[in-house]
Amino acid sequence: MVTIKASDGGEFQSYLALPPAGRGPGIVLMQEIFGVNKVMRDIADWYAARGFAVICPDLFWRQEPGIQLTDRTDEEWQRAFALYQGLDEAKAVDDAAQSMAFLRAHPACTGKVGGVGFCLGGKLAYLLATRHDPDASVGYYGVGIESALDEAANIDLPVMLHIAAKDQFCPPEAQAQIHAALDGNSLVTVHDYPGQDHAFARSGGAHYDAAAAELANLRTVDFFLHHLTGGIAPSRQRLSDLWDEHMKYEFETRNTEDTLSTMVEDAYVNHIPVLTGGVGHDELREFYSKRFIPQMPPDTEVAPISRTIGDDRVVDEMVFKFTHTIEMDWMLPGIAPTGKRVEVPLVVVIHFRGDKLAHEHIYWDQASVLVQLGLLDGETLPVAGIESAEKALDPRRQSNELIARADRRKQ
Repeated sequence: MVTIKASDGGEFQSYLALPPAGRGPGIVLMQEIFGVNKVMRDIADWYAARGFAVICPDLFWRQEPGIQLTDRTDEEWQRAFALYQGLDEAKAVDDAAQSMAFLRAHPACTGKVGGVGFCLGGKLAYLLATRHDPDASVGYYGVGIESALDEAANIDLPVMLHIAAKDQFCPPEAQAQIHAALDGNSLVTVHDYPGQDHAFARSGGAHYDAAAAELANLRTVDFFLHHLTGGIAPSRQRLSDLWDEHMKYEFETRNTEDTLSTMVEDAYVNHIPVLTGGVGHDELREFYSKRFIPQMPPDTEVAPISRTIGDDRVVDEMVFKFTHTIEMDWMLPGIAPTGKRVEVPLVVVIHFRGDKLAHEHIYWDQASVLVQLGLLDGETLPVAGIESAEKALDPRRQSNELIARADRRKQ
């Protein structure tokens, strides 16, 4: 917990969750009516794991500092509603703004900060956008937004709202008012969730819906990635950079020990088509130093096609190009150099454990390689040569040529 000074005097506590990489864009997380409880802390940790620096301020500090309730008993619901009704909304928005300023100045924050809130916090996220200067703001099933639509004209930053169609706290008439006021604003995106009730994204809650929650959360993360980072979370960029570093040691500096330094001790490499690679540093050292790095043709090059980055893995799609001038036991064990040119699509799935590679699964079309080396008959068998690589790079290339060839032979 950290302490933040209020704009009108006094101090309040806030839960701070930092990203594994140590730095990222910020998010001010605004609570439900149950305080900064385990649900809110788990949400903060969830965003932090995805590369954000998150702060969740105690907005009930003026009434009952540190209060933590659940949605499990009638007594807790009554206390929560009492705190909600006793909240000074304007001061709560100011507290969120103070938290935003604190986060912007924090060394773990890149400077850009968004706001996200749930229930009570959903409206506060909307008001934060109308009264202050977050870089983006998201509200989940905010209660009472329709009463503050006169402030919508102040919105000059990206805002997203998630509305539950069956929300008793935001009935159909209120939803209609929100749409009427905001649908024409290009900065505002309103998502409706048919069949969903209030708090559909509260894990373990009475109305929790995993599919709807996942959709809303994905939309929110994508929204923040776009507006706070330019499209990719810092934690994911870190994975991409680690993979690039690993490939540099393999293909540019060609250094076995540096390559192994990017991998966990029990890492493994599996070249799926020919079952080459190794498990653990000892096997990989033997493989990299004798069978892989020194057996990479000097004109080897890689043409990137796509890269997909997740929370703990990278999928790289490329065309691998080389001239078969040396023995290549890792790809062509037992095949003497043919001097022929090969271009083959190749996909690598890389899993990370912390800041190191844990495993690589490498796939390519071995039939295409053998056709290009003249070792497999591409005229009679349903296999392609360099055409596979050409179509991977240019999807507009003619499809179904092998089917057409087979049809001609039937005639």
